[in-house]
Amino acid sequence: MRPSWDDYFMKIAEDAATRSTCDRALVGAVLVRDKNIIATGYNGSPRGLEHCDDIGHLMVDGHCVRTVHAEGNSIIQAAVHGVSTQDATCYVTHFPCLICSKHLINAGIKRIVYREAYRKDEIAVQMLGEAGVELVQM
Repeated sequence: MRPSWDDYFMKIAEDAATRSTCDRALVGAVLVRDKNIIATGYNGSPRGLEHCDDIGHLMVDGHCVRTVHAEGNSIIQAAVHGVSTQDATCYVTHFPCLICSKHLINAGIKRIVYREAYRKDEIAVQMLGEAGVELVQM
């Protein structure tokens, strides 16, 4: 059976997550506009720096701060390559944290499709709603 577009792009986000270099959360994201992938991202250290998988986690208040989140990495990838994220959909394996939610809003993302409601932040939900971002859990 042929997968729906949402299933197809979520599978690609899940594949992107396999590249994650912080095993605390293997997260992948795919930005899509007009059924075309414009950028991908996964949890990992800033470019050129060592990874959690290699040297361990850098923990602050129960969070690993060494890692750039998948959503942020996908937005950065689009920016580096000069691709607009306006009106795109973000397919992401885990519900975005509050900071990533704000980044997605400012990037012009209009729809977020996620698999897991991991640490689903009610403030993020509220802000995304106020910004008119559609939320879809698969």
